[in-house]
Amino acid sequence: MALRPTERVAVRRALLAHPAVLLVGIVLASLNMRVALASVAPLVGEISDSFGLSSTASSLVTSVPVLFLGAGALVAPWLGRRFGPERVLFAALLLLGVGILARVLPSVYALYGGGILVGTAIALLNVLMPGLIKRDFPDRAAAMTSVYTGALIAGATVAAAASVPLEEALGGGWEASLGFWALLAGVAALAWLPQVLIAKGRTGNEVRAVPAGGARPVSVWRSPLAWQVTLFMGGQSLWSYVLIAWMPTIFTDHGMSRSTAGVIFAFNTLTQIVGAFAVPLLAGRMRSQRPLIVLVTTLVAAGYAGLLVAPAEGAWLWAALLGVGQGGALGLALTLIVLRSGDAVTASRLSGMAQTVGYLLAAAGPLAAGALHQATGSWTLPISLVLGVCVASLAVGLLAARNRTV
Repeated sequence: MALRPTERVAVRRALLAHPAVLLVGIVLASLNMRVALASVAPLVGEISDSFGLSSTASSLVTSVPVLFLGAGALVAPWLGRRFGPERVLFAALLLLGVGILARVLPSVYALYGGGILVGTAIALLNVLMPGLIKRDFPDRAAAMTSVYTGALIAGATVAAAASVPLEEALGGGWEASLGFWALLAGVAALAWLPQVLIAKGRTGNEVRAVPAGGARPVSVWRSPLAWQVTLFMGGQSLWSYVLIAWMPTIFTDHGMSRSTAGVIFAFNTLTQIVGAFAVPLLAGRMRSQRPLIVLVTTLVAAGYAGLLVAPAEGAWLWAALLGVGQGGALGLALTLIVLRSGDAVTASRLSGMAQTVGYLLAAAGPLAAGALHQATGSWTLPISLVLGVCVASLAVGLLAARNRTV
């Protein structure tokens, strides 16, 4: 028997709304969340030579997108409520592809302008994903956070490791290597299109639903717990982006070859997957996540201490400790956003707050570390200050990990 048009539409929507389709979209979107950032780091020297950039201008190639991770996070919750998260995530993936391509144009203004687009697009993805997971996977939020955090770091690992080989394989210099990743953004946008289609006709009002119990939506900016989650996000973002910007340089400044330093940096990124998958799964099984806060901050502090006392001699060990700690801390920070939120509305708002403040702090970290290194001629003071950030992150993290909701 032939189906009526309305029945065919209902069947199509049911297929598009299948959790497996949504899962594929989430994984592909997550793969893009760090690719455009990680693919630049191995090529910064060549990009600088190409445009004749100074050291400070070169650092802005990586710092500008991070700065706009924070700035873009300010508007993401409003956009999600106004247009619906599905449409905004789809638009963010398209914007990401445009930003990646803009960076390879023969203009230094396009290089930085593309970085602004890349940072803004990733901010939208970062902020809206926790709320969407809270809404669509309420009983498996921690497990889904583990999946998307792991995919995020896996994408960064592949991009960091493949940038130079892609440059050689494509034979087009750094431009071809960077531009290649626009294809991944395009594939993710296509995979996300089904969610846009099933959301057609929504106004975003579903996202504005009043939280459980009929209470008015809370102001996360006035919540001490929200600030504790936010400051932990900021601390882990800062220590991670300092490493992204300066880890290879720390090694080469202590006599290591550039090739070896690059391999160890890629190894550090790879080991982050372990923490990113495991820690959110463990966090979802605990009423309080305090033991995990202690674990991840201790690992990161131990790795930084190693860089302080014997950077080259124990490089592989420090990279492993830092990697597991970094990945675990990122996964835990994102999981705390979900677990400390009572509903999807609050999760989206808390995500926007945490990532706005967190990435603004993160953008300052690499610049401050580089300036202190230049002023003192040593990495002792910058690393010591990051160890102080680890202590502060431990303190606020222990408060954020209590079994409460905003």
